[in-house]
Amino acid sequence: MRVFKFGGASVKDADGIKNVYDVLQKVGHEDVLVVISAMGKTTNAMEVVVKNYFDKSPELKSSIQDVKKYHNQILLDLFDDENHAVFAAINNLFGDLEYFLEHNKSPNYNFVYDQIVSMGELISTTLVSHYFNHRGLKNQWVDVRDFIKTDNTYRDAVVNWEQTQQNIKKGIKKKILNITQGFLGSDENSFTTTLGREGSDYSAAIFAYCLNAESVTIWKDVPGVLNADPRYFDNTVLLNQISYREAIELAFYGASVIHPKTLQPLQRKEIPLYVKSFINPLLPGTSVSKGSDLEPQTSCFIVKKGQLLISLSSLDFSFIMEENISEIFSLLHKYKMKVHLIQNSAISFSVCVDDKFNNFNELKTILSKKFKVTYNEDVSLYTIRHFDDRSADAVTENKEVLVRQLSRETLQLVTQNL
Repeated sequence: MRVFKFGGASVKDADGIKNVYDVLQKVGHEDVLVVISAMGKTTNAMEVVVKNYFDKSPELKSSIQDVKKYHNQILLDLFDDENHAVFAAINNLFGDLEYFLEHNKSPNYNFVYDQIVSMGELISTTLVSHYFNHRGLKNQWVDVRDFIKTDNTYRDAVVNWEQTQQNIKKGIKKKILNITQGFLGSDENSFTTTLGREGSDYSAAIFAYCLNAESVTIWKDVPGVLNADPRYFDNTVLLNQISYREAIELAFYGASVIHPKTLQPLQRKEIPLYVKSFINPLLPGTSVSKGSDLEPQTSCFIVKKGQLLISLSSLDFSFIMEENISEIFSLLHKYKMKVHLIQNSAISFSVCVDDKFNNFNELKTILSKKFKVTYNEDVSLYTIRHFDDRSADAVTENKEVLVRQLSRETLQLVTQNL
């Protein structure tokens, strides 16, 4: 079985969904499981619904209506008959959303987030499945929450691999086309959980691992894995081949084409990962598999914008030793700070973090009791794999370098624009 993953950009409108149908016609659809994300920017729109719900905003109903109108237009563009069963199916899902908003008693933001935002994937896959059947491409719609089981760490759930593997081996039919959702799972009480943003790639890897799949293909609007994000860098280069090890390094540092958690399960079973273009599906794209580390050999650039640089120094000029560092990391974990870079000296300690949950003010209050705390907001973290002087100079032009860290293969720079 092959596993395909199509992200939100590939199904953002009726033409995109028609193109996914065409891609499957070109590359084959028998014995395939397709993982699909929410359409376009639906996840962002659902996050507005969550915000309005907690703010008790009068805009709540209109924010839901915006999501409805967006999907309804796609329905009307794809189906001539407004009595088609898909209209009722999508309407029922929005009914489930509104019922939850009316009856929910939980004040837990992350729990509520998962129950609301997950509707994007359920709606998109329902719509795509109906459209494919409408075009004569028979498929089985699969509710991923019946298969991927997790703990109850809402918004960043941890997979129960043993139970998930049992469910997938027993429940997924081979030799047919299966369509399911990325990003989602469920806990032991059957409440919806999510696997973290961009978790649809991870979902595809979970299914591939449990099914001993032939391969995983992530379909993107780029020709494959590039050596840099073309939004931030000019003259990017297509990487034809990347080893698992190199890809894991790139993912660890934040390469956006491949989700960091995606690669480990694939590497364990040596399942090749392909990144291909849904615009030109017959092009070879990028292969992530056993083989040479990088082909062609070139510098690879990764940038994380909107980071927070925290610098701590001891109040009495004493050394920052193991017990201090252990305490600092314990607090970073407690306040859900994602650490991307560490640098320390005898009396200072700096970390570049992603404050995803906006917990820094609380953390700063605690840290200030033992340390002098300084910080820089909205900094950029650049990572250059296989760097040289020219690549480093290109990144630092017109920027102040706040932190510079060097290893054999990797240069990391925390910068702020001048």
